[in-house]
Amino acid sequence: MKRLLRYGRNFYVATGVGLLVWMLVFDANDLFSQAQNWWNLHELEGEKIYYKAEIKRVENQSKLVLGTDQLREKYARERYLMKKPTEDVYVLVDENNEPIEK
Repeated sequence: MKRLLRYGRNFYVATGVGLLVWMLVFDANDLFSQAQNWWNLHELEGEKIYYKAEIKRVENQSKLVLGTDQLREKYARERYLMKKPTEDVYVLVDENNEPIEK
C-alpha cells in the first residue's frame, strides 16, 4: 500500500513538473513570448504618450486655423507659402525662425 501511495505522489509530481516545463518552454504562450509581449507593450505605451502629445499640438493648431476666413488665409500663406498668382509672399521671422506676427 505504501508503495502504491509513493508511486501515486511521484506520478502527480512528475506530471506537474512536466506540465510546468511544457507551459514555460513549448506552449504558444511560453516564457520567451511573454517577455517579448511585455517589451512590446512598454514600447507601445511610449508611442501612446507621444501620439497624445501630437494630437494635442494638432488640435491647438486647428483652433488657429478654424477661426475666421482671414485666419485660415493667413495660416495657409505663412505655413505653406500659398499665394495668389499675381502676388509674392514674404514672411518676416525673428532670430528663432518664428514669424513675427502671431
